[in-house]
Amino acid sequence: MTDNQGLPNYSGDPQGGGGFNNPGPPPNNNLVWAILTTILCCLPFGIVAIVKSTQVNTLWAQGQPAAAQEAADAAKKWSIIAAIAGVVVAILYVIFFVVLGVFATDVNNYR
Repeated sequence: MTDNQGLPNYSGDPQGGGGFNNPGPPPNNNLVWAILTTILCCLPFGIVAIVKSTQVNTLWAQGQPAAAQEAADAAKKWSIIAAIAGVVVAILYVIFFVVLGVFATDVNNYR
């Protein structure tokens, strides 16, 4: 199809914004949560969350809203996993030192 000047008609944004018909704004990329869980909780899982969250806007700009939503969901999932892993490690750390302290005082009582 051509317009009245003989040029091809392209579907999409008439302003020339890429030509993709994405419905609404891009999904939340959860980048803040990914960075916080990387710094405060668990580095390996947080890095995966950062990588997934940075893919969201790129996929959205490429006209792949389903893949962008999947990346956003994966970023959220890995942020939650990192937070849970950080809490579990902190709890195990406290339990270890409490047991170590009880054992140390118990040993001193037998001398």
